[in-house]
Amino acid sequence: MHKRLAWWQLSLIGIGSIIGAGFFLGSGLSIGMAGPSVLIGYIIAGLATFIVFAALAEMTVNDPQPGSFRTYARLAFGRSAGFMSGWIYWLAGVLIMSSEIVALSTFTQYWFPNIPLGIFSVLYAVLGFGINFMGVRNFGAIESVFAVIKLTILILFILFGVLFVCGLLSTSPKVPIQPIGSHDWFPHGLSGLWSAMIFVFFSFGGIEVVGVTASELKRGEEIAKAGLTLLVVLVLVYVLALFGVLKMTEPSAISDAASPFVTALSGFRIPYLGTLFNLIIISAAFSTMVGALFGVSRVMVSLAEDGDAPRSLKQVNSRGIASKSLWITAAALAVTIVCSYILPHTMYEYVSTAAGAMLILNWILILASSLKLRSRSETNRGKLRIFTHPYGAYVGMALILVAISGALLHRNERIGLGLSLALILLVFVASRIVPYTGRRH
Repeated sequence: MHKRLAWWQLSLIGIGSIIGAGFFLGSGLSIGMAGPSVLIGYIIAGLATFIVFAALAEMTVNDPQPGSFRTYARLAFGRSAGFMSGWIYWLAGVLIMSSEIVALSTFTQYWFPNIPLGIFSVLYAVLGFGINFMGVRNFGAIESVFAVIKLTILILFILFGVLFVCGLLSTSPKVPIQPIGSHDWFPHGLSGLWSAMIFVFFSFGGIEVVGVTASELKRGEEIAKAGLTLLVVLVLVYVLALFGVLKMTEPSAISDAASPFVTALSGFRIPYLGTLFNLIIISAAFSTMVGALFGVSRVMVSLAEDGDAPRSLKQVNSRGIASKSLWITAAALAVTIVCSYILPHTMYEYVSTAAGAMLILNWILILASSLKLRSRSETNRGKLRIFTHPYGAYVGMALILVAISGALLHRNERIGLGLSLALILLVFVASRIVPYTGRRH
């Protein structure tokens, strides 16, 4: 970035980076498990997300480092921690892309229910890789446009819900307003909310990228304002949008076979309303998938530059394309696409659980690094101090562990959690046996 960011620009970038298929489709899974209590879950996850954002932002502003959270993990706990942080993030990124592709395919099946999910997965993957291989010119500008689109469609959905609740939508047929009484909040008990928390946290994935971008603020001391604004807006939009969904349709009608927003709108006799919203969601989720692919390939470049991956993978051509890293990522993604053929009805739940668990386990490493490195920044007279330290870090870790443990309550989530733990174990073993060649400039 050549221009420094104002705090509100960082907030907008964050909103665009975070809102994706994890919310547009994943919220259907969380509603099915938790019912209306999922709204409480989003508030809790928003608090934990702010704590992680604040910790990473403080480290970034006080001690800017290439590699960001990977480097901080290395400084705090040694080379193996940095290695694990980077590779876990890359694997989580691959799983996130897989979940985005499965979600995009699911959205498309809304129009073509008889075409296998895997066919659409291949088409979206090929299109996403094609865009990345074309280069990064104007990439940031395109992503900013889709960030505005994603926020706008959620605000429009909220306004639609307000009109419906107030009885101002004369075009709606006999769609009853669903009551949300005190006895309805926990239809499956506290265990329902507990098991849904991994998907709720998954909706906030991407906050670590925003924390890294904090170093580009014009005034570093405004990071708390940017982060608080980002999370308050995000939580409000999430909660109000899902409240509208719960008012417009029965929770039992919501599943991972379609976006809960499209399901809610399909109850109205407004021509092409559900189709239009579905199309906009596809465009927004596709932009997130393309951006995730770009980010994941650059993580591998950074790993190669630090000696934690083969050095040949750090090559970037004149158009900004890391072709070797993209091909490695494509090979990993191909495995998940094959699985979508084999497990079309459960694939999204598996990869979302695994990606969510790996992502927020990395958050624990970020919080632990901030605790360990606080004394280092104090010695260097770091200029930024976040008010949540140190107790906020412990609260954040506890909330993350509660969310992960909730996955043990549900069979499909246990499979996804087992996959994530197996991958983490694999990365840990690799960190011990792969020789470190050091960073070369």
